[in-house]
Amino acid sequence: MTTIIDGTGIARRIRSRVADEVAADAGSGRIPGLATVLVGDDPASAVYVAAKRRAIREAGMRDFHRHLPQQAAQDDVAAVIDAFAADPAVSGILLQLPLPPQLDAAALIDRIPVTKDVDGLTTASTGLLARGERGLRPCTPSGVIELLDTEGVAVRGARVAVVGWGELVGRPLTQLLLRRGATVSVAHEHTTDLAAVTRCADIVVVATGVRGLIGPEHVRPGAVVIDVGIHRTPSGLTGDVRSAELDGIAGRITPVPGGVGPMTIAMLLVNTLRAARWAAELEAVAA
Repeated sequence: MTTIIDGTGIARRIRSRVADEVAADAGSGRIPGLATVLVGDDPASAVYVAAKRRAIREAGMRDFHRHLPQQAAQDDVAAVIDAFAADPAVSGILLQLPLPPQLDAAALIDRIPVTKDVDGLTTASTGLLARGERGLRPCTPSGVIELLDTEGVAVRGARVAVVGWGELVGRPLTQLLLRRGATVSVAHEHTTDLAAVTRCADIVVVATGVRGLIGPEHVRPGAVVIDVGIHRTPSGLTGDVRSAELDGIAGRITPVPGGVGPMTIAMLLVNTLRAARWAAELEAVAA
């Protein structure tokens, strides 16, 4: 039988641990704060930001938020980011994507100081990851690693197929897996024989945004399958993997919903706490 990986339960335990650590640190006057910036009125983005803000408050952290109109100019958003960057009460800054088309997302993201880049998306954070130096890592890839660790899945020496080469998941996850000693193959839209890449893998991670792309023909018996995709359909949420068809084939699999999704917010809390502690270290050295 295929084991369903309980991402919701794992994320709940991480969030509880972070809340305990925040409470312990509060005695010394250090309370982490996350600043979220939402531009426009995209319904999905509003839901995501509300969930992140709720999680921050539940963890005992400070919640800072700015909501700018759909027509906001580049300079308007930049000014908000700069203000949060200069505020010592703000440990981390999150610019919710996607942005309205008139805005240059890359330029705005790079205004976030690397020490407050809790999404791990700035050019500086990407460079630290590539060099293996200390830094804040992207939340979803970090969540995938945490799921594998919690499930006791050996990454060192494993053959891993990452399907999808996007900046948010595929690329940083490949770096994290390589750093953990995995042998990683990457497939993308130009891969001519997808099954040839995935069928030999011990672990298959799918992050393509293509609903139902992966099925039994792509997965060897006993492999671990991590489905990062999420799609809204008339019958509910589904992922990039045809999960029902892999029952009895995959050794372990993440469900959609309830798999990787909850881990993303949990790792955001971890990053915010980590950023606050690193800032305290720098202050202590400067003193």
